[in-house]
Amino acid sequence: MSMTTHNAAHAEMVPDWEQPEDAQMTWMQDRMHFPYPITRMEDDLARLGLAGGLNPAHELYDIPARMHVRRFWTYHYAAMVPLDLSPEEMQAMAASSEQKVGQAVAELGERWETIWLPAVKSHLAHFRSFDLTGASDTALMAHVEDAIERLRAIWLLHFEIAMPAYIAMSLFEEYYREVFSDESAFRPYQLLQGIENKTVESGTALWRLSRKAAASNAIRDIFVLYPPHGVVPALESFPEGQDFLIAFQAFLQEFGQRGETWGLNYPSWIEDPTPVIKTIVDYMNNPGHDPERDQRELASEREQMIAEARAALANYPEAVRGQFEFLLKAAQTGIVLSEDHGYWIDFQAMYEFRRIFMEVGRRFVTAGVLSSADDVFHLSFDEVRDTGHYLPRMDRRELVVARRAEMEQYSAMTPPPMVGSPPVHGPADDAGSRTMGKFFGSPPPVSDDPDVLFGAAGSPGVVRGPARVIRDIADAARLQPGDIMVTATTAPPWTPLFATAAAVVTDTGGVLSHCAVVAREYRIPAVVGTGFGTKAITDGQLVEVDGERGIVRIVRDA
Repeated sequence: MSMTTHNAAHAEMVPDWEQPEDAQMTWMQDRMHFPYPITRMEDDLARLGLAGGLNPAHELYDIPARMHVRRFWTYHYAAMVPLDLSPEEMQAMAASSEQKVGQAVAELGERWETIWLPAVKSHLAHFRSFDLTGASDTALMAHVEDAIERLRAIWLLHFEIAMPAYIAMSLFEEYYREVFSDESAFRPYQLLQGIENKTVESGTALWRLSRKAAASNAIRDIFVLYPPHGVVPALESFPEGQDFLIAFQAFLQEFGQRGETWGLNYPSWIEDPTPVIKTIVDYMNNPGHDPERDQRELASEREQMIAEARAALANYPEAVRGQFEFLLKAAQTGIVLSEDHGYWIDFQAMYEFRRIFMEVGRRFVTAGVLSSADDVFHLSFDEVRDTGHYLPRMDRRELVVARRAEMEQYSAMTPPPMVGSPPVHGPADDAGSRTMGKFFGSPPPVSDDPDVLFGAAGSPGVVRGPARVIRDIADAARLQPGDIMVTATTAPPWTPLFATAAAVVTDTGGVLSHCAVVAREYRIPAVVGTGFGTKAITDGQLVEVDGERGIVRIVRDA
């Protein structure tokens, strides 16, 4: 990649284009999902899963755009390119898309239970039935090919599910505002709160585990006094600790197939339970936190607000009331699926994929062509194929050292948010485009006050507290109750941290981003999509977060 210096102005940074036509596209860095450099294999996975899954889903729903993905300076970029259609063709496709997406929105729950979830579970069962350690090298490499094809099918399911799920929430919010024009910005989303999903379930299960640990002085002392890597061995040393470890391992087996963020390069909680141990300690130090009580209160508020809305609609025409009920049901299903599809696909399926390649990596280490098993993620799919075919004649160790150094080199840079040609047109005004705008967010207004940041209103409330700038989940050990968590993005594995933080500020995201949705469930203020909050805010500064107005104010220096 050509660049004047790592700190060069964005205008001077031009990628080495993979294809000549790439220079004519508008490439946006996706910091919400990939805020850090990605490996070669993760780039292949993005092409397989994101472009390879989203584009067939766009075809299925007649959406006139196609995604392209690239890796510039080791960071992930994507370009959404509209199809070259005449106005008449575009109009016809828009009408067809509205009908197809509308049908999927109407059948969300039914399709999830009868088509989508069974299909995902079938793929997972296939992965789990394969004897990774007992297979021959030839059988393992054949399994790799099968897994790659299955991942393509799984990520098509991902977008088949996610697109109508998020559109359902967006359509309900828009309809609610149309009918109740004077309501609070968050009111429509409060009619979707307090509904059980896999994210809520995992947080509650972890809280129960912390209650079990806190009930024993011996176990509590181990969690508080031992470093994370010493907790499990210490628990294994006495019968009561062994009993607790049974519950601990059961939690990991159900909810531990997740790493720090999206992708393959981070160990899962099963492999490294440090984030779970840290959260148990936080929960023990915060006895007032009770997610079961909070869920009951959220659900009670939700039902009260629904009753009030229905009462207000009593004299409206039947068509208006019917549309309200239809969209409410779809949006409530959508908010569940927005979390549950991630549990089954982003975590469970990707965990199985990582397990397969970790076994390949171990075989390559034994053959002397890699230094450590996770070095395999620095190889492309084709390089893995060739290495396996010629084993042990292709030594990849020097190649991996160079690629690790490249990622380390570029990790210190701030890549430009956009490269290529500027967009010719503004965002389209259709349901899908508006939904994506609410998910990814829009550039915030520019502030003329260096102590004030603007972003999107993510979750209501006003809180003051010390800022804790968190770069990655390993850094989250510094987060203490009452702190304001400031970070680039929050992946679902970060959810337990919301019980510790007093508020959240992110660089990325909109009102439908994972961070905003989870913050509302945890009833803490959130301002998302500030653009550069992690750079403008210094660790330890006293900051005020106004989640209703989307404003962050630096009150006092550290």
